[in-house]
Amino acid sequence: MRHGKKINKLGRTHSHRVHMLANMATSLILHKRIATTVAKAKALRVYVEPIINRAKDDSTHSRRTVFSYLQSKEAITELFREISVKIADRPGGYTRILKTGTRLGDNADMCIIELVDYNESYMSAKDDKGAKSTRRKRSKKKADDTAPKAEKTQPKKEAIEEAKVVEENNEATEA
Repeated sequence: MRHGKKINKLGRTHSHRVHMLANMATSLILHKRIATTVAKAKALRVYVEPIINRAKDDSTHSRRTVFSYLQSKEAITELFREISVKIADRPGGYTRILKTGTRLGDNADMCIIELVDYNESYMSAKDDKGAKSTRRKRSKKKADDTAPKAEKTQPKKEAIEEAKVVEENNEATEA
């Protein structure tokens, strides 16, 4: 039973899990994207998002708090200089998990976890898409609406007469 189970222990001791998540968070901050298993990515998201949120306020206290989690001066510098500028107006959701399939050796679910504001191809594809298009064809109907009513009925009558002639020809050839 999973009553009160707040975190995924990932089959590791507390100290191993904390150090592993700190290393993964440092790699994510430095490289902006890492490939890992889905379970580790979900645990990392819970671990790293409060750290990234803390970087919005560039004070000595917040730098020391983040350093207590990450233990990497390079990651702290990157986080407070580049990343905090890009996420300043974002209210949350700093990471994205993209599932990539399964690993060949043990069939583990794999994914890519990345910082949302750093995937340029995803953002440009979203911008190119623009407004959502429907699958319905409205252009013909709008074009027909501009024509006068009398002209619209003529082609229909002619098409019906042509269809009758074609049917009569087909019946004649069958008989």
